[in-house]
Amino acid sequence: MKIVIIGQGYVGLTLAINAAKVNTVIGFDLDPEKIESLKKGISYIEGVDSDAIRSSIDSGNYLPTGNPGDLGEADIYVIAVPTPLNSLREPDLAFLKSASHVVASSISKDCLVINESTSFPGTLRDFIKPIIETEIQGRFKIKYASSPERVDPGNSNWTHKNTARLISGMDAEATEQAREFYGTFCENLYAVSSPEVAELAKLFENTFRQVNIALVNEFAKISNGLSISVNEVLDAANTKPFGFMKFNPGLGVGGHCIPVDPSYLSYISRKSGIDTEFIDLANKVNLEMPQYVSSRVKSLLGGAYIGKKILIVGLAYKSDVADTRESPSIELLKILQSFGAEVFWHDDVVGEWSGSFSNPLAGDFDAVIVATLHSNVEVRAILNSSQLVFDCTGKIKSTVVHHL
Repeated sequence: MKIVIIGQGYVGLTLAINAAKVNTVIGFDLDPEKIESLKKGISYIEGVDSDAIRSSIDSGNYLPTGNPGDLGEADIYVIAVPTPLNSLREPDLAFLKSASHVVASSISKDCLVINESTSFPGTLRDFIKPIIETEIQGRFKIKYASSPERVDPGNSNWTHKNTARLISGMDAEATEQAREFYGTFCENLYAVSSPEVAELAKLFENTFRQVNIALVNEFAKISNGLSISVNEVLDAANTKPFGFMKFNPGLGVGGHCIPVDPSYLSYISRKSGIDTEFIDLANKVNLEMPQYVSSRVKSLLGGAYIGKKILIVGLAYKSDVADTRESPSIELLKILQSFGAEVFWHDDVVGEWSGSFSNPLAGDFDAVIVATLHSNVEVRAILNSSQLVFDCTGKIKSTVVHHL
């Protein structure tokens, strides 16, 4: 099969390289730097090996391109573009709209269109399909299906092959075509009755995590107020073999899913006249964690940041990935700067961000805040960098370190 995948980011690229093992894949992206890197066989995403990209290109099974003229005659078009939030923290479907137009202008025969981009229920049926159908004017028979992405950057245990994949077409034929495609590289397919079920399931998966992370973050505040170690309490609670699932507190939530998907769910719920107070409160709790941490450290510094040198360890939103999307570390950095602190950051996995570079893990800082702990970071080097270390991760076991 000839497959066109719109978007070559964390979702689209991993999908492309896996699908290219048994299909001919065209990977389309409007970012010329991404395309040039891919053409050279250079990976910029954890979980996608550069050798795999070069091998797929050399075999003729994968073509990265920014030219819409390369996208014709495809059997399947997969949309895998970002669905971020706007300044009001409401869904921004601009990328999805653009991708739908690209697909519509490229279709030259009967085909299947699959949406992997995360969005609210009805996005495929009421947003993507009308755009495409309006442009093609009935010239071709188009089938539609949904299969929300379940990519976990940097996770080598759960991949496209062994992670269960939800699929649903807008009719039985579309579901079967989607099953045939994903079955070429996925071991576990789970068909549901409608695209709306698949879309809503994806939102709930990450809303579940957002709510539980907010709960444990609030619990960390309670434990601190009682002068009890939250990490010791959680370890104790985790000895219960049933009815408990351990979540760990932290600086907040990051990445493109957990901070975003619950807002998509809240948005479509409000459109239906349904309040989402619980979800909205969870969003609020997690968004406020950088402010809470900055207040804790400020108190430990004697009540002022002006003139203080602060080092943030870990700019990425999770360990061992270079992804800074929605990272609470960046929000913390901005807060500290607004208080008059001289802020540095150390993250050799990220390397460069917004014109600044990772600072060596050495020096004499007034405080070090460990936001994300990559596996290549030496804890001893952190402890040697300041007499005041505040660990948001709970991973540094030392009596001289302050924790959430």
